[in-house]
Amino acid sequence: MLNNETVADPGKGTLSFENTEIAFRNSSNTDLKRAYWLFSMININFFVKMGPPITNFAMKIGLPIKGIIKATIFKHFCGGETITECDNTIKKLHNGGVGTILDYSVEGEDEEQVFDATMEEIILTIKRASGDKAVPITVFKVTGVGRFSLLEKLDTKIALTSEEELEWKKVQNRVLAICARAYESDVPVMIDAEETWIQQTIDLLALNMMRKFNKGKAIVYNTYQIYRHDKLASLKTDHEVSVKEGFILGAKLVRGAYMEKERRRAAEMGYPSLIQPDKLSTDRDYDAALCFCVDNLAQIAFVAGTHNENSCRLLADLLNEKKVLHNHPHVYFSQLLGMSDNLSFNLADAGYNVAKYVPYGPVKSVLPYLFRRAQENTAIAGQMSRELGLIIREKKRRGI
Repeated sequence: MLNNETVADPGKGTLSFENTEIAFRNSSNTDLKRAYWLFSMININFFVKMGPPITNFAMKIGLPIKGIIKATIFKHFCGGETITECDNTIKKLHNGGVGTILDYSVEGEDEEQVFDATMEEIILTIKRASGDKAVPITVFKVTGVGRFSLLEKLDTKIALTSEEELEWKKVQNRVLAICARAYESDVPVMIDAEETWIQQTIDLLALNMMRKFNKGKAIVYNTYQIYRHDKLASLKTDHEVSVKEGFILGAKLVRGAYMEKERRRAAEMGYPSLIQPDKLSTDRDYDAALCFCVDNLAQIAFVAGTHNENSCRLLADLLNEKKVLHNHPHVYFSQLLGMSDNLSFNLADAGYNVAKYVPYGPVKSVLPYLFRRAQENTAIAGQMSRELGLIIREKKRRGI
């Protein structure tokens, strides 16, 4: 059952996602005004649709708009262009009891030297996190260290050429180097989910890393996109494997990030879509996954990556009902920087483990990430209105 309020740890009062004073405690009046302007603009579909081509054209012909972007949308949703530039954001989140997940968000690269450089950058995020409670988890994408079309060929089970075999070995070695560094540094690392037509290869790679590094504790996490109708079953199957082989399953639970692309490709290529038939089915399976993980907490460490208030409430209630410590090391809530602060900071204030994804990288390279986020968010019914409503309420409370 979902309650209107969740009883928190002694001395913490109750958990309310309506408390804007806690949600925006670490936001200045300037921050709040910028957020109001941004979410008002994102709420206009014209801005979201026309923003990418206009911005890309302006940067291509050399118009000086980088400073404007960096001072507005980049500043709100990203930590900086480098790890060092993220320090202020890390400190600010930590002051509110929220951890940072440094997310190197450079996308669409396709060269071996870039893959090597990306691997080194991810290792630097692990080094930054080592011994610092403010950065409790790290993350990377396999397509950051390997060619998309190579992973696609592996998923189709088409035999690789000798050159491709060597290339695939390099990809595996990069992933191994990242996970080994995470293990040595005692820093958990999550492997992000990607498109369905490369995901099987990623899943196998992630499970092999868990076999190697998750014997004593959860270091490597795989991501389960529950908007796929087969992923609740995959979670349960992987749990059985972990029990049988004696390692802890690391799982990040998300609803998903590629729905429109997935459905469009399935229709174009004439195969059944793996996406759930409706949101209700996704919500049902997501909450069932939360329940399954809590029921098997000794063997599963999980991150609930969600902006859904009902799912956050459910998980908070489950932990209370089962008398699980709010700061149990096997349970984390996670949201994106610049969004759902009413969830992140109120959960943290109630003593739960919470960490924000903090994207970073050169402004031009991170733009695809920013525009994709804006497009995804407008597709979520009510999300922007909810964000705006909370910001407006806090502005009124402050009298600004």
